[in-house]
Amino acid sequence: MSVWTVDGRMKSLRFACSAGALKTLQEHRRGESDLVRRDGVFYLIATCEVPEAERHEPGRFIGVDLGIAAIATASTGYQAAGRGLNRHRRRQLELRRKLQKKGTKSAKRLLKKRSRREKRHAANQNHIIAKTIVTEAERTSSGISLENLTGIRQRVRLRKPQRVALNSWAFAQLTDFIAYKAKRAGVPVVFVDPAYTSQQCSECGHLDAKNRVSQSVFLCRNCGVVAHADRNASRNIARKGEAVWTAGRESRVPATP
Repeated sequence: MSVWTVDGRMKSLRFACSAGALKTLQEHRRGESDLVRRDGVFYLIATCEVPEAERHEPGRFIGVDLGIAAIATASTGYQAAGRGLNRHRRRQLELRRKLQKKGTKSAKRLLKKRSRREKRHAANQNHIIAKTIVTEAERTSSGISLENLTGIRQRVRLRKPQRVALNSWAFAQLTDFIAYKAKRAGVPVVFVDPAYTSQQCSECGHLDAKNRVSQSVFLCRNCGVVAHADRNASRNIARKGEAVWTAGRESRVPATP
């Protein structure tokens, strides 16, 4: 790369990136790039215009349930959660509280630094989760059904610890990552209403608030099926996704003359 400086243009500067990033740069880079310095490290930010892949016709849909105890649970069995991730959240929260209480200039600088680090950590985890889900959908020629979480913070009523967890994780970023990675892979994505997906049985369709025994246990009062609550919800989301896709496809069929 070449960079303009106060002493003139510096040419043929080397930079490091992955083989995949280099291929993307070579094939799709558009316009100028920005050189930024973050925490003492220089990064080259380049804009790439990558065309969408041809979207395939899905044979089924993978439902993805987003939550607090488990960040994402797919109807295929994949679950992105783990005690380590929740421990990281609590540790970051305690550190923020201590630094905010201290209130010194150095504490404020450290708060900003840790905030950037925490955002990078969340983005990295969301990239991993999104890539795993999209790769599975591409491999099995499936579509992806996501919850429409617009206004979730205003709709749900949670205890204080759950509110902290809800506001500390970038759910919107995760859905955005899944959506754009799916476009690059040609995987169809639909958004569905998540209402009652945690209370309805994915086997018989019985809807009852009492079906949700606990945060992790689902017990249908009608057919007696026992399942992981998030797994059951993800299957309901998958079923809703299939219905939305079928309705949209039928609406595009031209009328019979």
